[in-house]
Amino acid sequence: MDACQCPSRQKRKAVKARLIVLNFIALLVSQSASAQQSLISDPEIYEKKHFTEQCTKAEFSDAYITRQDINNDGLVDAVVNEGELTCDGKKGPQCNDDGCTYNFYLQVAEGGYFMIATAQIYGYDFIKRFGNMVLAMKMHPRFCDRTDGSPCIVTARVRGTKFVTISKK
Repeated sequence: MDACQCPSRQKRKAVKARLIVLNFIALLVSQSASAQQSLISDPEIYEKKHFTEQCTKAEFSDAYITRQDINNDGLVDAVVNEGELTCDGKKGPQCNDDGCTYNFYLQVAEGGYFMIATAQIYGYDFIKRFGNMVLAMKMHPRFCDRTDGSPCIVTARVRGTKFVTISKK
C-alpha cells in the first residue's frame, strides 16, 4: 500500500472544503451581477428632475417623451428624446454627428419602469413587420459599415429586456 499516490484523507477534505467555499463565492458574485436595477415610478419625472438639477434653466418640448408599447407586451413604455431638451438656451446639448440620446424604458406589470437601452440616434419609426411592432432607428452610416451620407436604418425588436437587431440597411 505504500505505492499508492492518493492524497491523504485530510488533504481531500481540505480540497473539498475549498471547492465548496469557491462555489459559494461564485454564486454570490453571479447573484449580485444579475441583480435588477431599481424601478422608477415614471421616467418623465425621473429624467426631468435630472436635467433641472444639471441645467440652470431646463425646457422640455412636448416631443421630449413618447409613451408607447415598444416590446409588444400590452404595457405602455416610454422613450425619452434628449434632443427635445433645451438646457441653458442650448437645444439638445448632448446631440452630435451621431444624433441625439434616446433612453428606452420598459414598464413592468408590477408597476414602475426600468431603462433597457440608451442610443445615440437621429430618430426612429415604430413600424409593423411580420406581425410585430419593431423600431426602425435612423443612425449614423458607420453603424451599417458605410461611409456614404445617408442614414443607416437599424431595425430592432425588443424581446424580453433586450434589443434584438433584425436588420441593418
